[in-house]
Amino acid sequence: MDFPTVGSTIEVQSYKHNGSLHRVWEETVILKGTTQEVIGGNDRILVQESDGRHWRTREPAICYFTANSWFNVIGMIRNDGIYYYCNLGTPFTYDSEALKYIDYDLDIKVFPDMTYKLLDEDEFALHKKQMNYPAEVEIILRKAVDELISWISSQKGPFEPGFIEYWYERFLQHR
Repeated sequence: MDFPTVGSTIEVQSYKHNGSLHRVWEETVILKGTTQEVIGGNDRILVQESDGRHWRTREPAICYFTANSWFNVIGMIRNDGIYYYCNLGTPFTYDSEALKYIDYDLDIKVFPDMTYKLLDEDEFALHKKQMNYPAEVEIILRKAVDELISWISSQKGPFEPGFIEYWYERFLQHR
């Protein structure tokens, strides 16, 4: 698997379990790209939904993808602090087209004070039935939720104080 070079711009694509395209983020600047993690930055980029709708992100964000965990993290830089949106899904893959992962509906929103809320359990239950998620996937995802909560509580990885700010400064250098 080739990896994007620092400073290059890529698309991020999320898919659903049935293989359908879910969402595309069009311009993420690569700040770090290795076999184990990809860190990117973007600001007010165009996002395309599977139903054809388009919208722009509202603020600068640092995106964190890991090859070993079933989640990715987006740190959104707002006036009142850093908010995190965590997507539960497969570890990333990368090809010459885009960075890709399968989105499994569950999300965790983390607030600047590091409190958090698990979201979209109803959507997960619905899609689990509609798309026949294997039992193994549900087990992996429940463990990933626990791992993610542990990272949040211990301020590990992208939740470490200064992490988002550090990578945002690097992002500003590549704009």
